[in-house]
Amino acid sequence: MKKLPIGIQTFGKIINENCYYVDKTPFIKKLEQGGYYFLSRPRRFGKSLFLDTVKEAFSGNKELFKGLYIYDKWDWSKKHPVIKIDFTEGNIKTPEDLKIKLTEMFISLQREFDVEITFQTFSGKLGELIYALYKKYNQQVVVLVDEYDKPILDAIENIEYAKENREILKDLYSALKKADPYIKLAFLTGVSRFSKVSIFSGLNQLRDITLSPEFATICGYTQTDLEAVFADRIKDFDKEEVKKWYNGYSWLGEKVYNPFDILLLFAERQFRPYWFETGTPTFLIKLFKQYNYYLPELENLEVGEELLSNLDIDSLYVENLLFQTGYLTIKNVERRLYREVYTLSYPNYEVKVSLNNFFLLHFVPDRSLKDKTENELEKALRDNQIEKLKDILHRFFASIPYDWYRKNDLESYEGFYASIVYALFSGAGFETIAEDTTNKGKVDLTIIYNNKAYIIEFKVVEDQPEKTALKQVEEKKYYEKYLGKYEEVYLIGIEFGKKDRNIADFDYKKIQEAD
Repeated sequence: MKKLPIGIQTFGKIINENCYYVDKTPFIKKLEQGGYYFLSRPRRFGKSLFLDTVKEAFSGNKELFKGLYIYDKWDWSKKHPVIKIDFTEGNIKTPEDLKIKLTEMFISLQREFDVEITFQTFSGKLGELIYALYKKYNQQVVVLVDEYDKPILDAIENIEYAKENREILKDLYSALKKADPYIKLAFLTGVSRFSKVSIFSGLNQLRDITLSPEFATICGYTQTDLEAVFADRIKDFDKEEVKKWYNGYSWLGEKVYNPFDILLLFAERQFRPYWFETGTPTFLIKLFKQYNYYLPELENLEVGEELLSNLDIDSLYVENLLFQTGYLTIKNVERRLYREVYTLSYPNYEVKVSLNNFFLLHFVPDRSLKDKTENELEKALRDNQIEKLKDILHRFFASIPYDWYRKNDLESYEGFYASIVYALFSGAGFETIAEDTTNKGKVDLTIIYNNKAYIIEFKVVEDQPEKTALKQVEEKKYYEKYLGKYEEVYLIGIEFGKKDRNIADFDYKKIQEAD
């Protein structure tokens, strides 16, 4: 495998002294004419490395691109000064943190280019710097902004701080419009897609390529990339298992892998939730609880383009945050009347299992209890001892602190109990199908395991069992789609009582073909 200098190891990593890279320079060629671009992708998806490569190309460092697509297709005689504004490092939780960060950044840029900045506002400093470089190098300037939104997201749990940081950034980025005659290219990346009005006021020419099919694979590895570039590594793994664990991210184009997962898989040689472990979606879980969110809905979540596109800290939506942070991805899109409707779902096994486990730990912080419960669930189904599920689930619900029910109506909220059971089975790694559609209606939850199907219906009752959950799933014959497809099919009805906040009734029945 050919080695490249460190600065141009596009989405690569040195493993056993060999440099692996995926050539993303065809996308840089698309930027050659300049303009204003914005790209949103989840964390650790290669955005920073892509910007570094853009910087080297527009700086005219031809020798770094030998063997790459762009090498003989670029005008290397033009060397543009490149300003890189980088928010990837550090934790910027307060407006004071952000002001210090920007002050240090402009001091560093003055030293790098040996120019003097005298303006006091941050927009003034950026505008003055752009003009100074334009005059000094007699070339238009390239402005790259890495993780433009991180100062807002870092402060998201304190909305007032987040709003103040947003205003500081809005002032900073306003310089781009005023400096337009001196700018060749402005390329901004981030996790979130804040509305143009809230952040990029006046930048009407900004092209958002987040959901552009033309740029769908600008970050990440395609299946072809994986099998061609990493051929000597992937041969040691079950390709279908790798795909199940890590593939599935989609932005209206070919599905891609997160490079972070793949590189660590090859380095560590074991399947683990590498990407998920680098972040803690605590704020999202708090929103789940605040809005009594029905967790099983995440498997097939329908949203409109407006909700998907713009994040506004004045009115946060769980669905928007889940998509933009990478916990959900686009599964399907269709035109309905005058608008696009997107169906979102988990991108892969890693995210589905990990997010559901994290959700459970927010309600029951005893990790050993959660792990024990999941192990017991697996053993009960493996040994076909369905009657044990009642006691296992009863013990788990009994462990949820009473404080979770205070000042809310969770004990009467069917979706809460369904969400916990769904999270338990999903977090344990079972194949789960939430809101399973049949020609008779929708099943609350279906679990597929060991060539058996378990169809579950949930109900919330006052105090005494009503015996309606199993009756409903039996009478509506939700099970018919699974007969003949699996060795055995079971119906399970679970009723939760409001008073005890636990299982009030648990019935099950094995379905025979004759039924």
